[in-house]
Amino acid sequence: MFKKIFFVVLSALFILCTNDLEGQNTKYPLGISFKALFMDYQTANGGSFSQFNDYHNGFEIAVSKSLQDRLNLVIPFKIGVVNNDVFDLNKLDQGRSLHKTVYGLDAQIQYQFFNPNKEIVPYVLVGLGFVNESEGKFNMQAPLGAGLQFKAAPNAYITLQSEYRLSFTEGRTNLHHGVGFVYLFGKGAPEEKEEMEKEMEKEEELVDSDGDGVTDNLDLCPEAIGVKELNGCPDMDGDGIADYQDKCPSVAGLKVFAGCPDSDGDGIMDSEDECPNLAGTVENNGCPVTDRDNDGIPDLKDKCPDLAGPSDNDGCPQADRDKDGVPDASDACPDQAGSIKTNGCPDSDNDGIRDSEDKCPRTAGPAVYNGCPDTDGDGLHDGRDKCPNSAGPVSTNGCPEISKADRETLNIAMRAVQFDTGRSTLKSESFGVLKQIADIMRRYPDYNLMISGHTDNTGSATANQKLSERRAQACYEYLITQGISNNRLNFAGYGESRPITDNNSLRGRSLNRRVEFNLVPAN
Repeated sequence: MFKKIFFVVLSALFILCTNDLEGQNTKYPLGISFKALFMDYQTANGGSFSQFNDYHNGFEIAVSKSLQDRLNLVIPFKIGVVNNDVFDLNKLDQGRSLHKTVYGLDAQIQYQFFNPNKEIVPYVLVGLGFVNESEGKFNMQAPLGAGLQFKAAPNAYITLQSEYRLSFTEGRTNLHHGVGFVYLFGKGAPEEKEEMEKEMEKEEELVDSDGDGVTDNLDLCPEAIGVKELNGCPDMDGDGIADYQDKCPSVAGLKVFAGCPDSDGDGIMDSEDECPNLAGTVENNGCPVTDRDNDGIPDLKDKCPDLAGPSDNDGCPQADRDKDGVPDASDACPDQAGSIKTNGCPDSDNDGIRDSEDKCPRTAGPAVYNGCPDTDGDGLHDGRDKCPNSAGPVSTNGCPEISKADRETLNIAMRAVQFDTGRSTLKSESFGVLKQIADIMRRYPDYNLMISGHTDNTGSATANQKLSERRAQACYEYLITQGISNNRLNFAGYGESRPITDNNSLRGRSLNRRVEFNLVPAN
């Protein structure tokens, strides 16, 4: 039997090798592997996994053929020796101890999570095989396993693999653990070539011909040393404008003048300014005109050279330029129409406080509150009042105080709201306290509710985070059914990140599994 099996394996290996080596399949290579096996027949048959001395050694040779990217067909042949004692559950060979040789041949499908050119490639496998015993029964087995491949060299890998082998014959289910070597024939996967080509392209992109620290692919001036801020182009005068855009490349200037300077700051570039070192006007070609009151009218033509005024009044101020009824001499805002009460400055809400000093310029209010009203009359103006339509003390920022009984209800709700274990389904006993919370929301219309879900540290942090969010959302959705607007509700999950006590006891974990309900002002 063993010779027939070995002949079949060698024949399959020869056919697959010939097929690949003729160049008919270079994209999906052929592989051959060798493994040392540790065969565990006791764990699944009443023994203990930790009894490593009862493991038996074996050997495996396998051929593999890629069917498509990451999917392989693997044909492993196994041989090993096990002790008859492992078959005691089947009442075989009673009264004597016998070493049996077992032979196995499988057909397995292997799925790799990454392309084989990666440094580490995890994979899973499933298949069907048969096992024959030198003294015993032939039996069919279904392997299910997982493994890791570590790239040691091009086309060569170290592999670790474990299989759970379910036997269709009682007492033969077993575990196989193996360590070995895999070699892939052929020219290699196209992905490797593509990555090499990309690396070469990347190296080409990183060329810096002028040595200015900006690679050619990003350098707008690859043949001239420049600065990074100007994409590799030179800036001889250091004014932040590249020389090829600078009309005055040897003299620092302003961007608005294409790199040319304006020494006197009069808005006329030096090349067009007849007085580049003295501020002047455009009308006077950049040269200064004496205008003591800076009203744009030369002193020689200004009848009021020390008082700014419009040209249609020969440079003298008008009695009331903004025509608000307040003379310019006493108008605090002569160019903005205002009222007599505010010395000529604007007062949009007519409350006697100029807009520039009014904290609520669009709503009338008394001066004691800097122009803001106190709508609810609680002594806290609307600019500071978190609940401007409901009276409340300063200690709660103008919002109504929450009664002791309602605070106690919210505190009890943290533990009274219950869910099915490990789920976000509300238990029926939770509905009563949630209805009480809905009543509280109706009593305090200026408050919103924040719902926070929390768990203990049992299980994974990711699962706990999702569970806490779903539980908070379940409470959120129930309150909406009770007529509470979703605009007044918010929810969030914090998983196991915010315990209120130690998770090392049953009570501690019970207290940490909670949903908190906190009222916060709406504004």
